[in-house]
Amino acid sequence: MRRRIAYLLSAAALAVLGLALVATAQSGGKGKGKRARTVAHAALKSSDGRGVAKVRLRERRNGKVFVMVRARGLQPGFHGFHVHEKGLCEPPAFTSAGGHHKRDGQAHGAHAGDMPPLLAAGDGKARAMFVTDSFRISELVAGDGSAIMIHAGRDNLANIPSRYTSGTTPGPDEETLKTGDSGSRFACGVVERKRR
Repeated sequence: MRRRIAYLLSAAALAVLGLALVATAQSGGKGKGKRARTVAHAALKSSDGRGVAKVRLRERRNGKVFVMVRARGLQPGFHGFHVHEKGLCEPPAFTSAGGHHKRDGQAHGAHAGDMPPLLAAGDGKARAMFVTDSFRISELVAGDGSAIMIHAGRDNLANIPSRYTSGTTPGPDEETLKTGDSGSRFACGVVERKRR
C-alpha cells in the first residue's frame, strides 16, 4: 500500500513538473529578455466574410516579434503574406489597406512588412511560426494602424536575377518590385493590440 501511494505521488510530481516545463517553453522562458512585452492579433476574412486565418504576434523585450498563423480555405501551394500599411479591410479587393508596410527606400523582398510566404497543404490549411525584427507591434497599431494580408498567388519576393529581363530591362520589373507578383488580395485582417 505504501509503495502504491509513493508511486502515485511520484507520478503526480512528474506530471506537475511536465506541465511547468511546457508552460515555461510556451512563455519563452523566465529570462528577462524573453518575456512577452506586447501581444497583438488579427482575424483575417475573405471578401465574402468567411474566416480564413488567425494571426498572433508576441513581442519580446529584445524587440523580436514571434508570429504565429493558422489559415484554412486556401488554394494548395504558396501564398504571399504581408503586413499592409493601413488598418482598413474593405471588401472585395481590400485595396483600402494600402501597400506593404515599409520604410523609405525599401523594395519588395526587404519591406518591413514582408513575411515568409504561407504554404497551404492539399486540404487548404496552412500553419507557420517565425520570428522577425523587421517591425515592432507599436508601429503596426500606431496612427491609422495596419492590416495583415494573404494573397491569392505566390510571392517571389522580387528575387529575379539580372540575367532575366522584362522587355529590355534586366531583373524585376516595377510590379515585381512592388508586390512580388503575389496576385490579388485574398484575405485581410486589422492588427489589434490584445486586451489583457
